[in-house]
Order: sequence, then structure tokens, then C-alpha cells
Amino acid sequence: MTSALDPSIASRLKRTADGLVCAVAQRRGTGEVLMVAWMDDEALHRTLTTRRATYYSRSRRQLWVKGETSGHTQYVHEVRLDCDGDALLLVVDQVGGACHTGDATCFDATVLLGPAD
Repeated sequence: MTSALDPSIASRLKRTADGLVCAVAQRRGTGEVLMVAWMDDEALHRTLTTRRATYYSRSRRQLWVKGETSGHTQYVHEVRLDCDGDALLLVVDQVGGACHTGDATCFDATVLLGPAD
């Protein structure tokens, strides 16, 4: 599939060998990090044009729209490219849990280092 991603955006992306860019979803208003996923050019193009978070599944090798089957959707308010061009930040309104486990975030389960006193 040929992506319709704007060439001026596409030229700034630094992709993995598989053509993917890391995407971090952050809750609008609180700044809470919800999840990390991957995007190819088509997923980014669809996200930018529909404001529905669309990612690329490395295991299934296909695009997926967050919440399409679960109802746990992400409405995208902003998309930012980091200074190196190798990561995206999506500022979203999250409906339901962001994690595939149903948790509010993918970072609820294991704390490796807690807050300093």
C-alpha cells in the first residue's frame, strides 16, 4: 500500500528497519503516559486525517484502530514529532482502558523504581 503521508513529514521520520516509528500515547490534561505502540507511514497518515489513533501491529502485520473492537478509543488532539524524528507523541482523550489487559495504562503493573523520598 502506498502511503499518502505528506512528504514533508515522511522525510523527517527516522524509522526502524521494518519502517516503523515508536508512538507514545499520553492522556490530554494529566500528561499520564498510557501506552507505547508502533506506526508505519499509513498509520500515521490515517491518525492525522481521522484523529482516531491508528497503529501498526508487528505481530499481526496490519493496521489497527485503537478501540475498534474493544470500544476503548483514543481521540487524538495533538501529534508531535520528537527532536530526532524517531518517536511520536500522541496527546489523546482515552475512553476506557488504554492497555490490552483492560488496565487504565500499560504502565500500571510493575514498578521497577518508585518515587524518591
